[in-house]
Amino acid sequence: MKLKKGDTVKVIAGKDRGKTGTIKMILRKSSRVIVEGINIVKKHKKAITGQPDEPKGIIEMEAPIHASNVMLIDPKDNKTTRIGYEVKDNKKTRITKKNNTLLN
Repeated sequence: MKLKKGDTVKVIAGKDRGKTGTIKMILRKSSRVIVEGINIVKKHKKAITGQPDEPKGIIEMEAPIHASNVMLIDPKDNKTTRIGYEVKDNKKTRITKKNNTLLN
């Protein structure tokens, strides 16, 4: 997977199409990502005895979405772009396909 934690992405498919956010977590085995503020679902959580600090009731949380439904936003011009790789001095770095800009 070419995406990394902290990348700014735009949702290109699904109920949140057009929204942007940063990646909080990557689930590599299932090729899914959790994006901050995207795909919010409500979860019913039962109170656990002995843990008063634990949230209970109906809580809202971000659910994972498939990595193919998000696209990286180029930091240079704030437009969506694909990701490629470039090898320099035996180091593999990520670059954007539109501008060949190095990514961190």
